Amino acid sequence: MARIFGGSEREANTTTIVGTHGYIAPDYAMEGLYSIKSDVLGFRVLLLEIITERRNAGFHLSKHSTSLLSYAWQLWNEGKGLELMDPLLIESCCLDEFLRFYHIGLLCAQEDAFDRPTMSSVVFMLKSETVTLRQPERPAFSIGRFTDCDEKMSPVVLSMV
Repeated sequence: MARIFGGSEREANTTTIVGTHGYIAPDYAMEGLYSIKSDVLGFRVLLLEIITERRNAGFHLSKHSTSLLSYAWQLWNEGKGLELMDPLLIESCCLDEFLRFYHIGLLCAQEDAFDRPTMSSVVFMLKSETVTLRQPERPAFSIGRFTDCDEKMSPVVLSMV
């Protein structure tokens, strides 16, 4: 979406909504408004899926949360963020780094586009271990139920061509 803007445009409106539920910004899904921060919400889902090795869509039929984001927010509020970590990463991952990425994912999920970082800010936050991150507010679309079943992703191999 961010590619469709002209040089000085920062937001626009459309009557045609295209995207995958759970990955698109609520302001875009409900009102057709998109901005340079709309892609940030999609990135938050990808970031949380990568660090947890769980699919966002796998939580929708459970009794506590409707999405990975709902579950992530619930655990964050309870101070149990490490419970979201993929058990296979515990031995090889820096716990502080995991929690920082988790925190950044929640910042990318803010309901109000004004409160979301830009993608350039996200890249800076991901690269910097010393930047102070503000506390996230309740994420967009974070109300619901979570599942006790293990919704693991299939291993993905990426290669550069």
